Order: sequence, then structure tokens, then C-alpha cells
Amino acid sequence: MSFVVVTEMNQVAYVKLHRPEVRNSFNPEMIAELTKIFTDLEARKDLRAVVLQGEGKVFCAGADLNWMKEMVNFTFEQNREDSLKLFGMFEAIAQCSLPVIGMIHGAAFGGALGLVAVCDEVIAEENTQFCFSEVKLGIAPAVISAFVNKKAVAGKVRPLMLSGVVFNSHIAQQAGLVTEVVPVGEGHTALQKVLHGYMQCGPDAVRETKKLLNDLDTLSWADQRSRTTTVIAERRASNEGQEGLKSFLEKREPAWRLN
Repeated sequence: MSFVVVTEMNQVAYVKLHRPEVRNSFNPEMIAELTKIFTDLEARKDLRAVVLQGEGKVFCAGADLNWMKEMVNFTFEQNREDSLKLFGMFEAIAQCSLPVIGMIHGAAFGGALGLVAVCDEVIAEENTQFCFSEVKLGIAPAVISAFVNKKAVAGKVRPLMLSGVVFNSHIAQQAGLVTEVVPVGEGHTALQKVLHGYMQCGPDAVRETKKLLNDLDTLSWADQRSRTTTVIAERRASNEGQEGLKSFLEKREPAWRLN
């Protein structure tokens, strides 16, 4: 049985969490599936973007109840091994060089906020509820914190993580977790606008930009100087860069642009 459904249309992969009967909550099988899916998508050169969404009434409710029951009897080492797999899933999504757009509706609790954090853009319906619920269970939003802190505004998101309060889409947007808040039912229209924007861009340029942004904060200043100047030189000399520059100067559409 597959807990994640992948479809493709117009060079976009749609990855849908598919456990609506348990509010798309994580279990080890779903974690393994998502890790493999995004690892495989990274190798695809024919795609322009990925959309991450959930089936049913909510995006994702976090950890599966039965999985949580099993955790009660885990040893420290079992818990650590389990957590490393969860980290690996978030890392696979974050490191995928395709732009990832999250479509969030209904609710995103606990680990689901890790999924929100690893998306490059997030469209959320205005009635969506968010919660870093871990502290209410006596645990911590530890694994997701590495990804949340890279994306969110620290002064905004820290009290949300410490208190475990439920917050809305507008607060999530202020915290930097959500890009756009839309009325219920209008997410598809907003998504099409976002995807259209990516179709105007050089696909390799988008991938190389994401790789660069992912790596910058791990590099020394000297390495940043070397990396950034190398990337722009490579992009200018590339076939895609040459086509983009020439089409601009010649006032025509570049060959890779899709309308």
C-alpha cells in the first residue's frame, strides 16, 4: 500500500500525502516513501517544480497515533534511529533542487510544520490551523527545528515553538512559514500563478539558485566569494544562460520559456 500518491502534469510533479483516514499523519512507511520520492525527483531533469499537498480535510496532523504508541517502548537508540530517518525525509525535500510549493489546508500540526518549512513557497488557506504541538506532549520540536530555523523569523516563531499554541495562517505568514494566504477554495488559482512564474524561468538557473541558497550559510566568507562568482560565470557561459541573454537582447522569448 502506498501512502503517498505522485502524479505529473506539464512538467510539474504533484506529491500528495494519502492517508486521509488518519489526517495524513506520518508513519515510518510514509517517511520512507517521501524520502525516496524526493530523492528520485532530484535526479529528474525534465521537471520544473514539485507541489506538496495532502488528501482530505487537512494537510497533515503530524505523527501517527499508532507510531506514537510504539515510541513509548523505544530505547534511546531506537528513538535516535527513528529520528534520523525523519530528519532524512526533511533533508531530502529541502535538498531537492526543484522548487517545492506547499499547499496547506485544514491543519498542520507537529512534524507537519517540518514539511511546511522545507517548501520554498507555501500557499495556505486562511482557515488553516498550525501548531508546534510537541511541547504539549512533553517532547520537543527537535528534528524540525533545524529546518524551521532556516526559514522562519526567529523572534516570531520561537514563542510558537515554546508554547505549543494553535495559530492561524496569518500568524504563520508573519513568522515566515507561509508565503501567501488565500481564501478557502482559491488555492488552485494561486498555485497556477506561482507555477506560471516558474515556467518563465530557466529551469537549470532555478535549480542552481536553490542549490546556492541552500549552501551559502554553511560556507565561510572566502568560500562564498568563490562559490558565487563561479556560479554566475558558469551560468553566463551555459547554453541556457547564453539563450536567455541573447533572447533578451534580441527582444524575443527564450526557447525554454513555457506560457
